[in-house]
Amino acid sequence: MSGSTKHPISLVGFVVTLVGAVLFSTKAIIVKLAFAGTHTDALTLLTLRMLFALPFYVVAAFAVSSRSGNVKLTGKEWVLVLALGVLGYYLSSLFDFIGLQYISAGLERLILFLYPTFAVFINAYFFKQKISGVQRVALLLTYVGIGLAYFGELAIDSSNPNFYFGSFMVFLCATTYAVYIVGSGRVIPRTGPTKFTAYAMLAATGGIFVHFAIMGETANFQAQNGLWLYGLLLAVVATVIPSFMLSYGLKSIGSNNVAIISGIGPVSTIIQAYFILGEKIVMEQIIGTALVIAGVILIGWKRKPTPVLEEVTA
Repeated sequence: MSGSTKHPISLVGFVVTLVGAVLFSTKAIIVKLAFAGTHTDALTLLTLRMLFALPFYVVAAFAVSSRSGNVKLTGKEWVLVLALGVLGYYLSSLFDFIGLQYISAGLERLILFLYPTFAVFINAYFFKQKISGVQRVALLLTYVGIGLAYFGELAIDSSNPNFYFGSFMVFLCATTYAVYIVGSGRVIPRTGPTKFTAYAMLAATGGIFVHFAIMGETANFQAQNGLWLYGLLLAVVATVIPSFMLSYGLKSIGSNNVAIISGIGPVSTIIQAYFILGEKIVMEQIIGTALVIAGVILIGWKRKPTPVLEEVTA
């Protein structure tokens, strides 16, 4: 049976989602710094990230499961939550970390930012979820802005033999993360954001640990030039805090709006890459940044009067 649930764009939901997107955008910067400053590989760095994040999600899972109002999930719901965790935080993160070894942070953001488009159209095609006029305008502004902002990045030297492989890995990341965004947006109203995030991340952590046990080298864990610090920063700043923020946003304002507001992420990465990694900012990026911010503000400006998103729940 189907129903309709509307999501007004609340100020709190808007701000929490915005901050979460900015924190998530620090991930590419930290990963590039780790690769440049150490001799680590993608799997080792990803394993460290989840190793440090694990205690937070164990505590969160225990806390929500101990509450009197805890929702008991069916077997089908458990499978869905765990599958989304593996897809959205294990596979997508692995693809992304591998890709970042071969392409710049700016180009990674360009490719990865395809995921909001995927999420919006997955909802529209599979769940017959209407794309509102406000969302259409915001998407147009955001993607025109992203295209302009990364115009210079598209001219990157592609003579690197792993350039196309790295780009393809990040494309896979965008695809799997879009599926996660859509799926979690439909499961969270039933499970609650904290419980969903905790168990999805535990499932992802399990997948990463199994992967490392089979293919990883424990010698790579040797502390070298701040490797463990990079892992800690990735865990807390770029994983734990923003994952709970975006899960809250998914419940309070809906997956389409989270996808659009997250457009601020690439803009944040451009600024961080300029100051931290020394990447150049060109005029196209400045104009594109203004358009992206305009799209984000448009979503926030429409937060009070009426809901702008309808979700169909199974």
